[in-house]
Amino acid sequence: MKLVRIGDIGREKPCMLDENGKAWDVSSLIGDVTPETIGTVSAQLADADFDALPEVAVLSTRIGAPIKQPRNIWCIGLNYSDHAAEAGLPVPAEPILFNKAAGTYCGPNDPILYSRTMAKLDWEVELGIVIGKRALNVSRSEAMDHVFGYTVVNDVSERAWQMERGGQWVKGKSFPNFCPTGPWLVTRDEVPDPQALSMWLDVNGERMQAGTTARMIFDVATIVSYMSEFCVLEPGDLICTGTPPGVGMGKKPPRYLKPGDVVELGIDRLGRQRQIVQSL
Repeated sequence: MKLVRIGDIGREKPCMLDENGKAWDVSSLIGDVTPETIGTVSAQLADADFDALPEVAVLSTRIGAPIKQPRNIWCIGLNYSDHAAEAGLPVPAEPILFNKAAGTYCGPNDPILYSRTMAKLDWEVELGIVIGKRALNVSRSEAMDHVFGYTVVNDVSERAWQMERGGQWVKGKSFPNFCPTGPWLVTRDEVPDPQALSMWLDVNGERMQAGTTARMIFDVATIVSYMSEFCVLEPGDLICTGTPPGVGMGKKPPRYLKPGDVVELGIDRLGRQRQIVQSL
C-alpha cells in the first residue's frame, strides 16, 4: 500500500495510490493519516473500492508530507560506514541519536528555506522509518512488528550551526523545512528488504550521492529495538536513519547550497523529491 497526502498546506487529503499511479481520496474512510489513526489505516483500507472514491490529480496538485504531523522526529547519525569515513569520524559502536524539531517537517517538494545567517547548508538523502505501533523495550526480533512503513527524507543540515556553534547537533538540524518527507508512505509489506534499497541525490542535475541501505551500520530492526530501550516510540514517529557519502561537507573542497539551487533525491520503491532553495 502506498499512501500520499495531496493538497495545499493544512488542507491535504489522504490518498491511496493504485498500481497505475492514480491517487484516490480515502478521507471518507480514515479521516487522515495521523499518529492517532495510523495503527488502523491498513485494516480500514484493505478492501477499499477505488471505483467508489474520488480521484485526485497527482501532477497538478501539491504533495504534502505523508503523515499529518509526527509527534517525534528522531535521527541516527553516522549510520553508513562510507559516510563516517568521508567525515573522518570513527564508526560508532552504538547508534548516535538526536532529534529534529517538529517544525522542520514539510512536504517532499516544498522549498528549502535559506536564512541570512546560513553559511554551510547541506543535503542528506535518508531512509525514513515510520512507527505503526508503540514500542518500548522491544527485542530485535520483535522490532519489525512495530514498523508501519518507509518514506524518503532529506535531512537538511546547516553545518556551521551544527559543528561550529557549540551544543548538540539539533541546532543545525531544526530550521523550518529542514525535513522534507515523502512523497509516499509505503507499508512494510511492500518493502520486503529495507536493507536493499538504492538511493541517490542530485544538486542542479549533478549526482552528489549514490548509495544503498545495505551499507547501514545499524539496520532498521536494530535501530527500532535500540531506541526503544531509551524512549517510547509512538505511532507515527519518524526515524531518519542516516545518509550515504556525498554530502556537501564531505566534498573536497566542500560544497554547500545557495538560493536558487535545485535538489532532487529518491529511494528505490519509495519515490522522489524535488526542492528549490529559497531565501527568506
